[in-house]
Amino acid sequence: MPGYRRALMAKRGGFAALALIAMVAGGVMLLDRLDAAYPPPLDLTKNLSREVVDREGRALRIFANSEGRWRLPVSSREVDQQFLAMLIAYEDRRFFEHHGIDPLAMVRAAGQLAVNGRIVSGGSTITMQLARLIEPREERSFKAKFLQMLRAVQLERRLSKTQILDAYLTLAPYGGNLEGVRSASLSWFGKEPVKLSLAEAALLVALPQSPETRRPDRYAKQALLARSRVLERMREAGVIAAGEAERVVDSRIPHIRLAMPQLAPHLAQAAIDRDPLSQRLQTRLDRDLQDRLERVASDAARRIGARVSVAIMAAEADSGDIVASVGSAGFLDRERAGWIDMTQALRSPGSTLKPFIYGLAIEDGLVLPETVISDRPANFSGYRPANFDMTYQGDVSVRQALQHSLNVPAVRLLEASGPVRLVGRMRRAGVEPVLPEGEKPGLAMALGGVGLRLQDLVQLYANLVVPGSVPVSLGDGIRSQPGRLGGQRMLNPVASWHVTDILSGIGEPSGSRPLPIAYKTGTSYGYRDAWSVGYDGRHVIGVWVGRADNGPVPGISGAVTAAPVLFEAFEKSGFTLEPFARAPAGAVRLTRDELPEALKSFDREPGEDSLPGMRDSERLHIAFPADGAELEVSGSLQQGYQPVVVKLSGGRPPFRLIADGKPMETASRRRQLEWQPHGSGAVKLTVLDAQGRAQSISIFVR
Repeated sequence: MPGYRRALMAKRGGFAALALIAMVAGGVMLLDRLDAAYPPPLDLTKNLSREVVDREGRALRIFANSEGRWRLPVSSREVDQQFLAMLIAYEDRRFFEHHGIDPLAMVRAAGQLAVNGRIVSGGSTITMQLARLIEPREERSFKAKFLQMLRAVQLERRLSKTQILDAYLTLAPYGGNLEGVRSASLSWFGKEPVKLSLAEAALLVALPQSPETRRPDRYAKQALLARSRVLERMREAGVIAAGEAERVVDSRIPHIRLAMPQLAPHLAQAAIDRDPLSQRLQTRLDRDLQDRLERVASDAARRIGARVSVAIMAAEADSGDIVASVGSAGFLDRERAGWIDMTQALRSPGSTLKPFIYGLAIEDGLVLPETVISDRPANFSGYRPANFDMTYQGDVSVRQALQHSLNVPAVRLLEASGPVRLVGRMRRAGVEPVLPEGEKPGLAMALGGVGLRLQDLVQLYANLVVPGSVPVSLGDGIRSQPGRLGGQRMLNPVASWHVTDILSGIGEPSGSRPLPIAYKTGTSYGYRDAWSVGYDGRHVIGVWVGRADNGPVPGISGAVTAAPVLFEAFEKSGFTLEPFARAPAGAVRLTRDELPEALKSFDREPGEDSLPGMRDSERLHIAFPADGAELEVSGSLQQGYQPVVVKLSGGRPPFRLIADGKPMETASRRRQLEWQPHGSGAVKLTVLDAQGRAQSISIFVR
């Protein structure tokens, strides 16, 4: 009988065990189904602030999210590791061990509540706090706490510990509309949380416990006490040394809330408009340089006068990166129409195109820096340019004419080289000039009769920095991308070098410190725009001064108004000014006495080559080789190459041959000239006749 009973009891125990296993399995399945049916709302963590960053990922401008909150994403790898250790030790020391709920912490908190009659420390884990943040509940009840615990278990099933910690660091409240440790660090300390002092780290640990009553800007005493409690707890836990806690316990609490980064507002808005869905947009700007040049523009505008704005753009010529883009003297300045980005506005460039006109003339073999040119009243088929000061200098050197920005010599050279060719060279450099509707390129371009942006001018001058290289295209990473353009160079190396040599000899503006830069100024008709563009061996900075509404500003000029801003921008940029490129082969400084006879003076009268009755047979023409020809010559560098024969027609002897800007020693009355190559590669050959007429061809020697 006893055996029967034992068997019966065993059988019943087996049934009970099976029933228990079935209940547990059923419960697990039910929990799985409930978990799948009611997942935690993790998508709420995606409503983040949008930010525009610089080339190194540093914040330039941050936009509040759709709820008006500053909620910036951050990972545990991007915050100060001492802060992270303090946070876990203070909030949830067994964070990496539990599965969402810490029973020991719950028992400890309940015991402290029973003994003290008040909450001494909470039992919530970081995961439970994250559950509360993604699904806030108004009531504080056991039911709410129970639901929070269930959510914590769900989060632990779905996310890794690192993901949970990253989400908490992004969503934790820090007072007002600040969410996340990165927003808090930027607002209270003005820096990213990657490197925090001990006092700063302790304050950021303390704030989320009671973010509104501990706000440093409103309740400094409470914030100080809360920070002290964190430091004491960390000392007791052995996270920090006693001496460290004592050293910082009385350090000041930040008493004001700083504004979020607001640099490069025009470019940042363009980035948001262009890509409305991206949370993070990267530019090619340098945050520190942008900050410095925005201050330069703002200070300069206040000095110059009411309603005047200032725009500045800086670029690296080797990479094509636009490293600073200041669209106005103040984005929110209504009086100056600061919301208009003047780096992108079409305006008259004044005399800033003159260096390229002179470069073309040097490349064509028409002049060299010490060639004498006339600065006297001239009539170019009804167009009568006058100088800015309404006076004339008479005979001057090309160097003096460009350095003093004389108008008549520039127009003379543009007529000789051709306005269409100038436009073509600008297009080679990726710049599209805008002409008045229905008009063709004309001589007025020499004095600003064309529309260009500040970015266009900076791009043109960037192509003078590295002589003869493939044209560079500037980019800010948003509106355009930096890089090299295909096709031919803008000017040959010799012409670029001569232009830089001339511009580097212009004296600094009154009151400015001398700097080793080359620069040019310009003033548009009616005192509407003042310009100055300068460069060293790597960097280019362009400055525009004027009114955004295109109104006149009596008295402004490139030399007096814009140039001092340019020098201040270079001085405060932090750039290590680089030397200019070395003189290329064929580029030499010659005195006037050393010049070939045909290059001692530029005597062409306005319209001479197009005088009525001139026959084609009278025009200077290179009959051989053809433009663009490829010639194969025999010989070697050691023994010398076979000469290239250049055949001419028309023109008036004597003739002088110029190869890549280097003139032959003697002129010849023969119409068959010989040129001795010094190696293979592309070469520009120019022939000058006795009347200064010229023709140029490009050939390739193999």
